[in-house]
Amino acid sequence: MGRARLPLALAAVALLSAALSASPSPLVASPAAGAHRGYPWKQRVAAARHFARHRIGSVSFAIVGEHGNLRGYKPRREFRSASVVKAMLMVSYLRRRSVRHRSLNAGDRNLLAPMIRRSDNATATAVYNTVGNPGLRRLARAAHMRDFHPNVVWGLTLITARDQALFMYRLRRYIPARHRRYALHLLSHIVSYQRWGVTPAKPRGWRVYFKGGFIPAEDGWRINQVARLSRGHRKLALAVLSHGNPTLQYGAKTVQGVAARLLRNYNVLTDGRRSLQAARSG
Repeated sequence: MGRARLPLALAAVALLSAALSASPSPLVASPAAGAHRGYPWKQRVAAARHFARHRIGSVSFAIVGEHGNLRGYKPRREFRSASVVKAMLMVSYLRRRSVRHRSLNAGDRNLLAPMIRRSDNATATAVYNTVGNPGLRRLARAAHMRDFHPNVVWGLTLITARDQALFMYRLRRYIPARHRRYALHLLSHIVSYQRWGVTPAKPRGWRVYFKGGFIPAEDGWRINQVARLSRGHRKLALAVLSHGNPTLQYGAKTVQGVAARLLRNYNVLTDGRRSLQAARSG
C-alpha cells in the first residue's frame, strides 16, 4: 500500500526492533499486590485509554480476556486495515472448498507463507484475487463481525478493533482442523523486524500469534496490529488500530504502549490468584 513510499517504509521497519528495545519496560509490582482480587481490568483499560488519548492521531483498541469479556476504547471505530487483513485472507483461503479437505501443496505454501511471515503484498494480492470480497464477507459473517467492509484494494478494508479482537480470540474455530497447525505456525513465526507492538509487551511464557500492518499516507501513518496470546489452554486477544501517526516508529510505540498497559503484571496477578484458588480447593 502507498506504493510510492513503500520502499522507504519497509526500510524503516528494519530499524524498529532496535529502536523499540530502548523503550522502558513496565514497572513490576510485588506479587502480593492485588493477587487475591484477580486481574484489575478496569484500571488497566483506563491506563491504556489515557495513554491512547494523549497520542498523536486516532487510536482504538479492544481486548478479550480469558473469560471472553471484551473491553476497549472506541472499539467500533472504523480504520483502514493495512496488512492486518492478511490474517483473514489466509483463513478465507484455507476455508475454500477446494482447499479445506486436502493437503497444502507447494503453490499454497508459496502464497501463504510470504504473505503472513514477511507481509508480502504481491502474494496477498494473489490470495485476494482468489478469495475476493465474497470470501472475506463469508468469513466475516461466520465470525459475527459487525463492522467489516472489504475493499477491492485489500489494504483499505474497513475494520474495527472489536471485530478483530474477537476474531483472533476465536481464531482456531475458523481455521479448518487440517490446516490449523500450519496457519498458527505462520502467525507465530513473523520475521524478526516485524515483531514490534504486542510482542515486546506480552507476558512472559505466553506465545503470540499476530499480524501487523501499516500504510504511509499524507495525513499520517496507519499502524495496526491484531494478536492472540496463549499459554497452555489459556488465551487472550487484542487489537490496536491507529491513524495519523507522524512516523512508523511512533505508531509502533503506540501499539506497544497500549498493549503494555493492558497486560502490565498479568502473570503476577493472575498466577497468584490461580494458585490461591488451587490451594483453597485442595
